[in-house]
Amino acid sequence: MERNIIKIDEAGLKDDLKTLIRGTVEDTLNAMLDEEAADLCNAEKHERSEGRRNYRSGHYHRKLLTGAGELDIAVPKLRLAPFETAIIERYRRRESSVEESLIEMYLAGVSVRRVEDVTELLWGSRVSASTVSNLNQKVYGKIEEWRNRPLTGEYPYVFVDGIYLKRSWGGEMTSVSVLVAIGVNGDGYREILGAAEGASESKECWKSFLLGLKERGLKGVRLFTSDKHLGFLESASEVFPDVKWQRCTVHFFRNVFTKVPRNKFAAVAALLKATYAQEDREATLAKVKDVERKLREMKLNSAADMYAKGVGETLTYLEFPSQHWRNIRTNNILERLNREIRRRTRVVGCFPDGESALMLVCARLRHVASKEWGTKRYLNMKHLYEQEKENELKRELEKSRKKGNVA
Repeated sequence: MERNIIKIDEAGLKDDLKTLIRGTVEDTLNAMLDEEAADLCNAEKHERSEGRRNYRSGHYHRKLLTGAGELDIAVPKLRLAPFETAIIERYRRRESSVEESLIEMYLAGVSVRRVEDVTELLWGSRVSASTVSNLNQKVYGKIEEWRNRPLTGEYPYVFVDGIYLKRSWGGEMTSVSVLVAIGVNGDGYREILGAAEGASESKECWKSFLLGLKERGLKGVRLFTSDKHLGFLESASEVFPDVKWQRCTVHFFRNVFTKVPRNKFAAVAALLKATYAQEDREATLAKVKDVERKLREMKLNSAADMYAKGVGETLTYLEFPSQHWRNIRTNNILERLNREIRRRTRVVGCFPDGESALMLVCARLRHVASKEWGTKRYLNMKHLYEQEKENELKRELEKSRKKGNVA
């Protein structure tokens, strides 16, 4: 026995529903505008009243882009005064939620061209690239305010690095550097401390950046982790003279690999990783000597020399709690963010100037920080504070012992 099968045109149904919703919203807004005009006139259409304050003079039509699609709005005109509505701002063409969506899409990594396609698909109206650019200018003020906000509390661990982007300068392609700093605060949460444009990673650029962080309230720093930027090291020793420095072990590996033949990469990588897999400082220092010896046995004297010369700079993390070692001995926390930045800036390609590059990088950083990245605890800082109390107690006992011996 044949069954009656009902086929539903899903696409057609969606179009009909969208049209119905758009028509309903349009009728509702127009009715609200007419009601507001009546209140301003203190009289309905064609009503004769002694209390009338104004007179209608027809309508003018305008488009309004909303989440329900593009609406045709009939705005009342008045004779004695312009019609100022509280429902729709004068000269406004888009609902605020639509503007916020456009900005959010752009900052989340969607290209301008893709934003145009998405707006046409969702709202039936294509938004131009210039419109997206103008909308972004609205948030740049907030981004600048966020970038220069005061820093409160202390940040025991700070990670710094620079990222290079392309810009067009005088018809030529040049590089612009954006310096970024991330801190782990006293509660163990990650926070983006700041970002600044630098023509290069020179001492002057790094010093200006660090001074800016200090003026905004950066304090309580115990450790900087970074690549071996000479400009940063010279500046950090002047601006934060008491802070220790940890050379990123990943960058150190890459430097050593420049002295290693490709066919020996795997063997050398295993040796280097073994250096940082020890359980305490004494075992690590013993392993350093063992790794250097094995590198020389492999006839890799240049690599052994570089390793022996620089490995000490990568072992500062041993002075801190072992629970934190894995997180503070590399700059991976920043490398992940740099990948997010490059994913977005790759869409742009070449920036017209350094300021536009900085703004987009800061927008992306702000966007990432507002998500799970900034709300998930990164380290348990009680281990650091307990170790510092123990070290302070040991110093006091040592002072007492020395005083007793002198007496």
